[in-house]
Amino acid sequence: MPNIKLPDGSVRQFDKPVAVAAVAAAIGPGLAKAALGGKVNGALVDTSFVIDKDSDLAIITDKSPEGLDLIRHSTAHLLAYAVKELFPDAQVTIGPVIDNGFYYDFSYKRPFTPDDLAAIEKRMAELAKRDLPVTREVWPRDKAVEFFKSIGEHYKAEIIASIPQGEDVSLYREGDFIDLCRGPHVPSTGKLKVFKLMKLAGAYWRGDSKNEMLQRVYGTAWAKKEEQDAYLHMLEEAEKRDHRRLAKQLDLFHMQDEAPGLVFWHPHGWTVWQQVEQYMRRVYQDNGYREVKCPQILDRSLWEKSGHWENYHEHMFTTASENRDYALKPMNCPGHVQIYNNGLHSYRDLPLRYGEFGACHRNEPSGSLHGIMRVRGFTQDDGHIFCTEAQIEPEVENFIDLLVNVYRDFGFDEIIYKLSTRPVKRVGSDETWDVAEKALADALNKKGVPWDTLPGEGAFYGPKIEFSLKDSIGRVWQCGTVQVDFSMPGRLGAEYVAEDNARHVPVMLHRAIVGSMERFIGILLENYAGALPVWLAPVQVVVMNITANQAAYAEQVVAELRRAGLRVESDLRNEKITYKIREHSLQKLPYQVILGDKEMAAQTVAVRTRKGEDLGQMPIKDFAERLLDEARKLGRAA
Repeated sequence: MPNIKLPDGSVRQFDKPVAVAAVAAAIGPGLAKAALGGKVNGALVDTSFVIDKDSDLAIITDKSPEGLDLIRHSTAHLLAYAVKELFPDAQVTIGPVIDNGFYYDFSYKRPFTPDDLAAIEKRMAELAKRDLPVTREVWPRDKAVEFFKSIGEHYKAEIIASIPQGEDVSLYREGDFIDLCRGPHVPSTGKLKVFKLMKLAGAYWRGDSKNEMLQRVYGTAWAKKEEQDAYLHMLEEAEKRDHRRLAKQLDLFHMQDEAPGLVFWHPHGWTVWQQVEQYMRRVYQDNGYREVKCPQILDRSLWEKSGHWENYHEHMFTTASENRDYALKPMNCPGHVQIYNNGLHSYRDLPLRYGEFGACHRNEPSGSLHGIMRVRGFTQDDGHIFCTEAQIEPEVENFIDLLVNVYRDFGFDEIIYKLSTRPVKRVGSDETWDVAEKALADALNKKGVPWDTLPGEGAFYGPKIEFSLKDSIGRVWQCGTVQVDFSMPGRLGAEYVAEDNARHVPVMLHRAIVGSMERFIGILLENYAGALPVWLAPVQVVVMNITANQAAYAEQVVAELRRAGLRVESDLRNEKITYKIREHSLQKLPYQVILGDKEMAAQTVAVRTRKGEDLGQMPIKDFAERLLDEARKLGRAA
C-alpha cells in the first residue's frame, strides 16, 4: 500500500503498486492527459513506471522544467523512426538532447539532401499523428547485442557491447521501431506536436576523426507552437547579426585558409580591439593588478610539471629546437607562477594579483572553428591571484563585483552564475576540494545572486564559477570564470613565508572577465548588430560635404573633432549627399555630420544620428562635448 507524497505536501494512498499514469489519473483527467513522465524520489521515470513503496512523486508536464527535455529526447527517437522508414539501409547511432533541440547521427550510403530532410520531417508528423504508444523493455545485454546485429544496426550493437556483461539494457519501442535508450520518454508519439528539422552536418563516430564520418541531423522541438516561432525568429535575428557577415560589411577582420583559426584584424576591427583592451587595462590598474607579459613558447619540462603535458597535450601546438621540445602556451598560468617564483614573498604581500593580455594557441579541431567565436589563436584578459586560504572568499566576492560592473559597462545586465564542482579525474585531496567548493559557494551566497551547480564540471585542478551573459536577443554566452587551484602552485614550487616563518604554498585563483578577446568582440558585434555604442565604435562620426565648396571647412571640422579626442573620418567624394548618407548608414556609424554653405557660414555642423534622427545645427565644440559625454555614460571615455 504505497503512500504517494505530492509536491504540494498532500499524500495519496493506494492499496497496491501503482503506475505514475494512474496517480495522475487519480488526481484529475486534465493532469492525466498532460502527463509526460514522473519524478519519483528525484529520479525521472516514464508514466508507466510502477511505484511499489512510499515515495515522493511529481508529475512531469510540458510546464515542468524537465518536460521540454522529455519532448526533445522523444522527438530525436521519432526522427530515427522516420529515417528508418524512409531509408531502411540507414544505421542509427546516438541522438541526445542539446540546447534548444536535439540531433541524431546516421550512417548512410549517400549524403542526405534538403529534400530528404523535408520528407523526414513530413514522415515524423505522420508518425506523431498516429499517437503510437512508446513502451520500455528490459533485455539482457547479450540478447540486445545479437538482436541489433541481426537487423544490421552494427553501431547500436557496438554501443551495447561496451556495457559490462551480465547487465540488462533498456530499449524503447514505438510502432515498428525499437532503440536502445535509458529513457524516460513521453507515453506516446501524439505528445510530440511541435518540431522542425533544422540542418545537416557531419560528425565522426564517437567523436574520433579516425572513425567513419556520420550524418548528423539537427532538430528543434517545443511544447507550444508560439515558443518554436519565437525561437525561429531569434535564429533569423541571429543570422542577420552573424559577426562574420558584419565583419565583412564593416571591414573589421577576415580569416583565410593559410591561417586556419587565426584572425587578420583590419584597422577598424583593431580599433574596436584596442577600445576593449584599454578599458580592461584600466580595470587592471584600478583593482590592484600588476600587468605582466610571459613568453609564448615554454619548454616541455615546465608543461610536465604543471600537468598540462599529461592532461592537455593533444590541444597544444608543439615544436623542437636543439634537441629540446617546446609548446606554444595554451594558457598563461604556468608563466605567471614563474614570475611569482622569481623572488621570495611574505604573507604580507598577499593577495598578489597579476594580469596579462596573454596570447594563447590551442589545437582546436578544424570542424569546431567558427569565425572569431572559436579560434586557434586568441588573447585572454587573464589574471591570477596568489593568496592564502582565508583570502579565497573575499577575493572571489570582489571579483564578482568587478565582473558585474564590467559587463554592465559593455551593455550586459543579466548574468547567469554556475558553480562547477569536482570531476572524476582530478588532482588534490577531497579536503582541499571541500574548502575550495565551499569558498566559491559562500562567495556566491554572500553576493545574493541565484546560482546553479554543475556537478563534475570543474577543471582537473579545482572548482570554478562560470559567468554567462545574456545578449539582446536572449542568447546565453559563457565568458568569465574564477577557478580555485590548490595544485599548480605546489607543482611549480610556489611558496610564501607565513606568520610562523614557515614556508607555505599559496592558493592560486585563475580569473578572466571577457575570456577570449576575440570571442567577446564577436559577442559584442552580434549583441549590437554591429551598431556599437559610441565609446566602442571604430569610427564615431563621419563628416560629409554637400558640394566641393565645403571641402576645406570639412577638413577643419575633422581636425577640431580629432583634437577633442574623437575618432573621425571624412567623405569628400563628389557624390550626392543622399548617396553618402545611405552608404555610411550601412556602416552603422553613430553620427553623421553634414556640411553645406549654411553650416560653413555659421561655423556650425548639422548632425544626424544612425537612427536617422536630425539633431539640427550646433557649434563644433558643443557636438564634440555631446559625443564625449555619451561615451562616458555608456562606458569609459573615448
